[in-house]
This record gives sequence, structure tokens and C-alpha cells, in this order.
Amino acid sequence: MRGQVRPGDRQSELEHGQDERRRGGHRHHPSAPHAHLLIANHRTGSMSDVPHHLSRWIGLAGSVLLAVAAFLGGALPDGELRPTPVSIWQGPNGPLIIGLWLVGTGLLAWAWWSLRDRVPSARWVLVTVALWLLPMLVAPPLGSRDVYAYACQGASFSAGINPYEQGVSALPCPWLDTISFIWRDTPAPYGPLFVLLSGAVVKATGSLVGAVALFRLLAVAGVALTAWALPVLARRCGVPPERALWLALASPLVPVHLASGAHNDALMVGLLVAGLAVVAARPGRPGPLLAGGVLLGLAAGVKITALVVLPFAALAAIVGPYRIRALVRDGAWVVGGALAALAGATLAAGLGLGFISGLEQGGLVVAWTSPPTAVGQTVGYLLAPFGVHVDALPVTRAIGMVVLVGVLLWLWFRSWRRGEPFWHAALALTATVALSPLFHPWYWLWPLAVLAATARRTRWFAIVTVVSSFLVLADGTGLPRYTKMPGAPLMTLFVIVLVVRLVRSARKGRQPVPVS
Repeated sequence: MRGQVRPGDRQSELEHGQDERRRGGHRHHPSAPHAHLLIANHRTGSMSDVPHHLSRWIGLAGSVLLAVAAFLGGALPDGELRPTPVSIWQGPNGPLIIGLWLVGTGLLAWAWWSLRDRVPSARWVLVTVALWLLPMLVAPPLGSRDVYAYACQGASFSAGINPYEQGVSALPCPWLDTISFIWRDTPAPYGPLFVLLSGAVVKATGSLVGAVALFRLLAVAGVALTAWALPVLARRCGVPPERALWLALASPLVPVHLASGAHNDALMVGLLVAGLAVVAARPGRPGPLLAGGVLLGLAAGVKITALVVLPFAALAAIVGPYRIRALVRDGAWVVGGALAALAGATLAAGLGLGFISGLEQGGLVVAWTSPPTAVGQTVGYLLAPFGVHVDALPVTRAIGMVVLVGVLLWLWFRSWRRGEPFWHAALALTATVALSPLFHPWYWLWPLAVLAATARRTRWFAIVTVVSSFLVLADGTGLPRYTKMPGAPLMTLFVIVLVVRLVRSARKGRQPVPVS
């Protein structure tokens, strides 16, 4: 099962099995993960013959190459703030930097892909992940300059400036020259808990190098929290824990964007997975449910989008059949804990609800990796030959938000009818990332962690993970900005094909099953 089966459901095993077969699925049993892995091995073909130790060392070699690329041309504090792929190539060590980035990312991606459905043990996974993270932890930031923005926002907050009302240039930040121009005058888009942590980091270190090191420590803590909680959630959902750990923590996105880039997404994902795991382990018990809700609220205090999973966690808290009374009795503990934790962080920061308006800053970046943005770009391209120049982005992005609300509601009611709340929570996070106005590769780590613990099939989201790994160069230059053509039309075509397939699947699902 892809998510939690309602603990108090008294259906017979035969009825449950028939229901699973009607849905076209099969049952996982936590005590028989090897059967699942044998099926997966058969599907993976020749890659299933790759020795585990070979994949481990190939991935480590990729991580080392990326660390060298970071030293030569990563997101260095004094690096170029307006680079292009051409300027990077023509700059000092340009071909070498791009070559190291390309080969290193390729090796990491290949090593991860080769073992995505067959892993020796959870301990083996954790040792391998630690090896791959080490080179990233001693190298300069790679793939993003966001960690410098964290430091400047922390400095602003420490100086008494509200980072939700003014950009970091208002201090001015002592490290302002390290931040991309587009983010200097924009409010912080992060939750109150992370603003508090940023201020504490700057006060504790007082230097940019020390702040980067401490932000990385927070990111590693988030990865460690995910490693602790994910097996609990995976077992509850009938997925082998070692497979879940490998999919969530060994992908190229983790060493590059969490360890090296020190993105706060690591802390958000760790708290989110921990909250879901606590709810999964002790449904129906007020104390654990309250604790799980608090963890989810803290995750939202880092990035408010974590609240997407809260309605599904409330369903997962129910013991017995889903009823409104049961939802109030059990789910209220989770929701109450989350809202209390978020309110506490907001009061502690003393900044009000400014983080809500900060979410609008994502619209400043235009990249075809966001489907609503790609559709808007494509509309403009199609109308331009006719002399019509219109900015369709506000319309397509607004439509994307409306569709997202509808999808989230549909997923929740579907979970109410069919169970599997954690699987539907993973789909809700996936929809949130896909329909948002902006997509950064590290955003994919939000759904990836929950998908790893709940999904039967891994190929589709593994492909998204690998593609996302190649979207940002070593210094943080986003390739989608320079590939609007043909990127936006191709993404639009993909959206059309996906919608058509979903409509056909829905129509087929409504047709009565013939009785033999």
C-alpha cells in the first residue's frame, strides 16, 4: 500500500485485496520487501547487475569532481553576479569547470539511478550518503548563492530591520556584494522560524565564512532528521526503508543543493518527514499526534508550503473508519499542534504575517521549468508573429494557482474515500511544485522525500530528479533562463500530453467493469 491503511478498518483481508486489484495495484507487505525488490530488479534491466560497491565509489568520484568545480568556479563570494554559459566558458578555466560539473553530476546521477530499486541495507545507504556529502561540505557553495542571502537577511533581522518589509540592501548588509542583484531589494520569502535561525547564525559567527559553515550544519541536521524519520514512514507505508533512504538522500540534488548549497529546504524536509513519521507511528494518541503537528508547524516556519501536507496528516491521525467526529477527535491534535508551533515562531520573531507577502517574490524569475510559466511564455511566442505582444504570464500563473487549489481539494477527498493519506500527501507536494510560478531544482526534494516512502513505482519521479540535477551550473547559473526556446514550447507540449492522458484515464475509470 502506498500510504497508511486506516488502522481500525474491519474489512476482511479478502475484501481489501480485491479493492487493491480493482485499483490496478498490488499489496506491499512490510515483512516481505525482497519480493518487491526482485520485481524491481527485473524491470531495471542491465543496471541491476552493477555491483553496489562500484556505484558507491563512482558516486564518490562524481562528488569529488563537483567539489573541484566548486573551488574553481562555484558560487564563490567574489564571483560574477551576471554570468552566462558563454561567459563562463570563456572565463578562467571555463571549459574545465563546465566539464567537471557535467561529468561529476553525471557520475552521481548514474550511481544513484543504478541502485534506485535495489539497495543492500539502510546502514549501507547511510554510509554511502555520508561519503558523498563529505567533499561538498569542505568546498565552496555550489549551484546557488542563496546561502549569502540567508546571511544578509539574518544580519538585517539582527539589526532590527523587518526582512519581510525591506530587502537586504536596507542595512546595508556587510556582504551585499555576494548577493544577486535581483534579490537585494526583495523581502525574504522564508518563514519566521528560519528568520530567527538566520539572525542567530549571524550573531553566533559574525563572519560570512562562519555563517556559511553554520547554515551547512543546519542543512546536515535536516538531512540527518530525514534519515532518522524516513524508515518509520516507509515501514508504515509498506516500502523497504533502505529503498526510501536511497531515493530521498542519495540523489545528486542532496549533496549539491543541500550540503554544498546549504538550502533551508533540508531543514524543512527533515521536520516535515519527522512530523509525518510521528503521526504514522502513533495514530489516535493525543501526545504523539500533538508532537507530530508541532514538527509540521516548525517545517512551515521554515517554508510555509509545508502546510500542504497538514490536511493529509490529520487524516492519517484517525483510528478507525473516516468520520467527521473521528477527524475532529484525532486530526485536531495534529492541526492544533502545527498552528500553535507556527504561531509561536511568528510571535517569537515579532514580524507578524509578513512571510505571506514574501511568497510573491517567486514571480520575479521567469523559467520554463514551471509549467504555468512555460505555457505563458509559449502563448507570447505564438502571438508575436501576428504583431500581438502580450504578457500572458500573470494569467497562466493565476490559472495554475486555481488548478492547484482544485487538485489539492480533490486529492484530500480522494484520500478520505480510499485511504492512503501519506501517498496523497506526496502527490499534493508534487502538484504544489509543478503548478507554482517558479521551480528550482531543490524544490523537487519536497515531494521526493515523501514519494520515496510511499510510491510503488520510482521511474517517473527518478527521471524528474535526474533532469533537475542538470539544470543549474556550478556557479548557480540557471540553464532554463538561456533555453526559453525550445524549453517553453516543449514543456507546454508535455503539459498538453499529460492532460490528455489524465482525461482519458479518468474516462476509462468511469466505465463499468464487465462482469465475467
